[in-house]
Amino acid sequence: MARNIQSLERAAAMLRLLAGGERRLGLSDIASSLGLAKGTAHGILRTLQQEGFVEQDTASGRYQLGAELLRLGTTYLDVHELRARALVWTDDLARSSGESVYLGVLHQQGVLIVHHVFRPDDSRQVLEVGAMQPLHSTALGKVLAAYDPVAHSEVLEAERKEFTARTVCEPDAFEGVLDITRARGYAADVEETWTGVASVAAPIHNQRRMPVGAVGVTGAVERVCKNGELRPELIAAVRDCARAVSRDLGAGRF
Repeated sequence: MARNIQSLERAAAMLRLLAGGERRLGLSDIASSLGLAKGTAHGILRTLQQEGFVEQDTASGRYQLGAELLRLGTTYLDVHELRARALVWTDDLARSSGESVYLGVLHQQGVLIVHHVFRPDDSRQVLEVGAMQPLHSTALGKVLAAYDPVAHSEVLEAERKEFTARTVCEPDAFEGVLDITRARGYAADVEETWTGVASVAAPIHNQRRMPVGAVGVTGAVERVCKNGELRPELIAAVRDCARAVSRDLGAGRF
C-alpha cells in the first residue's frame, strides 16, 4: 500500500482548519490545533501562501483561505454543472447518432474528457472519462481553441504534434481551420488524430455566453462520413445537442 505524504496531509488539515471556525487564525493557533511545531506550521503556510491557497492579513498577521481555492472550487462547480446538465442530451445524442459521445473542457493545454457515453451497440468499449485529448487535432479541441481565448493562446504556445498526415500543425493553416470552425459553428476531425476515426464537435456556452466546453461524436470514418464528408445529419445532431445544453446552462437561444 502506498504511503501518504505527511506534508500534504498536514497542508490539507491546515486548509480544513482555516475553512471552519474563525475566519482568521494566527500561527500559534494553527500550530497548537494541529499539534505542529511553529516552524513546521509556518513553512507549510508559507508554501500555501505562495500558491494562493492561503492569504495573510498584513495588519494582524493572521491567516485565512486564499482566492485560488475559490477559483478551483468554482471550476469544479462549473464542470459538475456542465456534466449534470448534459447527461440527458448526450444520452439522446448517442442513441440518435449510434456513436460514442464525448464532453470535454479545457485543462492544462489539452481537452479533459469529463463525460463519455458509449456507442449504443454490443461492442467492447473503454470508459475515457479523465482522459486527455490534444487541442489542435481533435474536434473537441478545435472547438475550444476557436471559441475560448485561453484555449486559443494555449494551443499556439503548445507543441502541435503531427499524429497523421492529415494533422494541421502550421500556425497560419491552423488559424484558418479555426476561422472555418467559427464560421460553421462546429469542428471536424477526419483522421487528423487517429487513422480510421472521425469526429464532429460543437461549443457549449454558459449564461454569460462564454464557452465552457464542447460536445461531440466520434466513430469510424465509414460511419461518420459519407463520400469523404461528415454526414450532415450528424453535424445537425451535435449542434442541436450543444444548443440544448447551452440553453440549460442559461445561455438562451443561439
